[in-house]
Amino acid sequence: MDEIEMLRTMYSDFNARRIEAVLARMNPEVVWANGMEGGYVHGVDAVREYWQRQFAIIDPNVEPMSIDRDADGRFRVRVHQTVRDLEGKLVLDTEVRHFYTINTSFIERMDINS
Repeated sequence: MDEIEMLRTMYSDFNARRIEAVLARMNPEVVWANGMEGGYVHGVDAVREYWQRQFAIIDPNVEPMSIDRDADGRFRVRVHQTVRDLEGKLVLDTEVRHFYTINTSFIERMDINS
């Protein structure tokens, strides 16, 4: 599976809440942007805990619209992001960009730029 296919599959798994499948694509020492609270979380266990906190209060969905590679070798993913509260009410509907550093088929870092 190439990196672009891996990223598309990862978003599908995230939206279906197959979180362990997403985490399996990360370097154990991954650095992951914390879009909800700010800053970064470090390591696969911290990403899992972050998502557990997130899913306890909101229902996010991210659909990749385009994926390409920038001059630095990072993968840029333009996503349509919707966030609903746990009752289904729309809280956020926006477009953001995710940037991934991938090495040997594992995600090493993810950054967010709105």
